[in-house]
Amino acid sequence: MEFWFSELHSPQVKFDIRVDSQLFSGESDYQRIDVFNSPEFGKFLTLDGSVIFSEQDCFIYNEMVVHVPMAVHPDIKSVLIIGGGDGGVSKELINYKTIERIDIVEQDKMFIDVCKKYFPDTAKGLYDDRVHIFNTDALRYLRKQKSEYDLIINDATDPFGASEGFFTREFYGSCYNALKEDGILVYQHGSPFYDEDEEACRSMHRKVYHTFPISRVYQAHIPTSPSGYWLFGFASKKYHPIKDFKKSEWKALNIPTEYYTPNLHMGAFMLPKYVEELLKDEEGRRK
Repeated sequence: MEFWFSELHSPQVKFDIRVDSQLFSGESDYQRIDVFNSPEFGKFLTLDGSVIFSEQDCFIYNEMVVHVPMAVHPDIKSVLIIGGGDGGVSKELINYKTIERIDIVEQDKMFIDVCKKYFPDTAKGLYDDRVHIFNTDALRYLRKQKSEYDLIINDATDPFGASEGFFTREFYGSCYNALKEDGILVYQHGSPFYDEDEEACRSMHRKVYHTFPISRVYQAHIPTSPSGYWLFGFASKKYHPIKDFKKSEWKALNIPTEYYTPNLHMGAFMLPKYVEELLKDEEGRRK
């Protein structure tokens, strides 16, 4: 008998993964956490029935939220990760010797514990001496930070449920205040393809565009994400992701990657026309 995991990407589209076994299922104070093993994607984790990451494609997301800003800002020393309890983002960040401090604000301790047990290779990013983990509410934490970080990466899952507060105008304003005068915010922007997801993309871009002087969107192909197409947001007080891209300096670091390249960096900001028009529409609207 075959066992399949199913996730609705829209009312008319279902995403199925054949699984060999279910390794974990539990309810934290914030969400349901499940871990499955599959022949195609290896182990993968779901929250409240949605795939968050898999062993096979998590490197794409992690590399794109880390190396894009790190190749632009010339002197990142302090980083805040909102979410990130799996360790994947911090695993990429610890490749940079110039970073002095990586703060992870992950409210759900069970999520961290599950990732440490079932995804030990990804969770390596949690054990570096520069990493500090705070099991607290991220919005409350952010409100107390003023000009503290060079880079903030919002690794919250999506604009619904337990993470809904991480996609509000107040949240982006708090990120702005928590960044230093030349700081960068990178955040996942979701998938714009299905109608059910488009409004969230529009809302995010409108809020960030009216909060930061520089706001751009870039893209990646992630097989387990809705439609396989995912957007990221780049917001900055000073640096432009293309004009201030330091290609040769980043290449000289010899950081190993599987997805990100300097050429891809440039191409990731070249968006399809329907996405460009979507973003332009929101830039013309009021806050």
